[in-house]
Amino acid sequence: MKDKVALREEGSAATRIVVGMATCGIAAGARPVLNTFVEEVSKAGLLDKVMVTQTGCIGICQYEPVVEVYTPSGKVTYVKVTPEKAKRIVEEHIKGGKVITEYTIGNK
Repeated sequence: MKDKVALREEGSAATRIVVGMATCGIAAGARPVLNTFVEEVSKAGLLDKVMVTQTGCIGICQYEPVVEVYTPSGKVTYVKVTPEKAKRIVEEHIKGGKVITEYTIGNK
């Protein structure tokens, strides 16, 4: 549990995964998405490189759950994220460096 708390609080990571956790996001299923990101980043051994955190309203309620991934190369906004999609985002985008375009806001 300590790793999970530290993962969500440390601010020096090069990559940040930010999950929208306003009322609309929570109602759409953001809590399991956040938990999946925390678990997958921890399992991948990326605690020193990736921070998973939450924020309030991102402003695009119709696309919740919304996740923003900030890397040194820029920001990507993923929409309608599920725990299954979160696992794929960690594997392909966070670990592999490949944006999953079919999950991004530009494809909706």
